[in-house]
Amino acid sequence: MKQGYLSQYFKGVAAKKLSSTEADVGTSNQHEFNGVAALKGIFGEERKTFQAQFVYLNDEDDEPVTDTGFLTWYDARENHPVRTEYRMYYPTTAVSVCAAAGDDLFIGVRPDNSVLVVVSEHGSTVGNQLRWLLGFGEERLPIFSVRGELEGERDRIAFSSRFILERLGIPVDEDANIFLEEMLHRFDGAFPGTKEFSEYARSTVKDVQPLDDPDAVLMSWMEREEILFRTLEKHLILERLKNGFEGDVDGFLTYSLSVHNRRKRRVGQALENHIEKLLTEWHIRYDRGKVTEGTSRSDFIFPGIFEYRNPVFDASFLTMLGVKSTCKDRWRQVLSEAKRIEAKHLLTLEAAVSENQTAEMQTNNLQLVVPESLHSTYTAKQKKWLMNVFSFIEYVQWKQKVSP
Repeated sequence: MKQGYLSQYFKGVAAKKLSSTEADVGTSNQHEFNGVAALKGIFGEERKTFQAQFVYLNDEDDEPVTDTGFLTWYDARENHPVRTEYRMYYPTTAVSVCAAAGDDLFIGVRPDNSVLVVVSEHGSTVGNQLRWLLGFGEERLPIFSVRGELEGERDRIAFSSRFILERLGIPVDEDANIFLEEMLHRFDGAFPGTKEFSEYARSTVKDVQPLDDPDAVLMSWMEREEILFRTLEKHLILERLKNGFEGDVDGFLTYSLSVHNRRKRRVGQALENHIEKLLTEWHIRYDRGKVTEGTSRSDFIFPGIFEYRNPVFDASFLTMLGVKSTCKDRWRQVLSEAKRIEAKHLLTLEAAVSENQTAEMQTNNLQLVVPESLHSTYTAKQKKWLMNVFSFIEYVQWKQKVSP
């Protein structure tokens, strides 16, 4: 097990496309996945029953469908002198009821020898993300692909990997305790505002220059802020729990909800903060969070809200940038913003967005901007269309240079 790598969370992983036989819950009360000999490397050769956590994921639902059960690994031809035929039996669960032929199946053996069984809807972004996270290519095979060595460079847990693991219910335990005392002193033992915290996070990253590689710099800043936030949050939550709630259930629930909401809100604000710093370093004119029409606000307007509200200013020289750490269906919100600007831009840290979604974005004249390090999670076809952070900066610089 290597800290900070996939091996910290899995001893081995496997993936395949579900067949109709494997996904048909109507055939009996107990079902099976067809195994391959390569699975012996992570399950062993003897018949064994594993405790299992089952998860079903799609792009529409915020929360996964989960259930507990077991998975039995055995050789159906164990008495045959030559042949082997490995299978995995599983019971009917809330997850198996959701599964359909063509869905992706992922199986991972955890360090405690329990098994995680994940089914993702066919063609979904989350399915693409799991294939990327676990190190499987774009090709979806009807037989298991198996990986048992999970400590290569591509198995390193980075910013985007953490969110995928946590969606599976696997907390990523990573901290930066060398900064804890400094943060407690600097912020008086509490959480500061998001802008102040982002500034602090950037100050701790010494080896990057915004003008050299804005794509890498943005990811470095986000990665550092995420780890610093988790470090401070963990300490403050532990301190609050030590004080107890003395039977105050409502107080506990309120505190828990506040932690959850702070996590969700902070990531998007942090991303905007770091983008704003990049724009400033590149001397790009912009306005952030200004009202365009009615109650509609755009995250960034270029060259500014004055030009946007000036009906005489040529709209072809205007640019808008929406910012969302993850897309899902929320990317459509950007389409109704800044109505004077026909072609929209959206920057996200979402890995492996499905081709169906990116095709719909193109149809709606929305250009996706993704940091360069995440382009490898997209298909070859998508990469030809994607824009990275540097190319977006060049684009707005050019517009401001030629605008009247």
